[in-house]
Amino acid sequence: MITRAMLRELVAGLEAADLERWVAEAWVRPERRGADLLFREIDVARVRLLVELRDELALGEEAMPVVLSLLDQLYAARRQMRLLCEAIGQAPEELRRSLAAHLERGGAGQDE
Repeated sequence: MITRAMLRELVAGLEAADLERWVAEAWVRPERRGADLLFREIDVARVRLLVELRDELALGEEAMPVVLSLLDQLYAARRQMRLLCEAIGQAPEELRRSLAAHLERGGAGQDE
């Protein structure tokens, strides 16, 4: 874990006021130890994403919650898909063949 000062050194373009606002908005969720904030690797990645969205994509603060929510949903879906693939990989061969055939048919008979 790293401190606010270390985080600002790591992330180019990060201003202290922006970091404080992003923590207050819960866009970044560091661990709190008294008055100190400690940032994990996932927090560093999130801050880098916020800086990139703001600086390189010129995304305004009013749109940020929507974009972050959509990205979080996408990441969660990817995690679930990975877990599902792992579970299928451990399933009996007959079930894997049945699932593969169903997918090849495009899930025929299912509402989309």
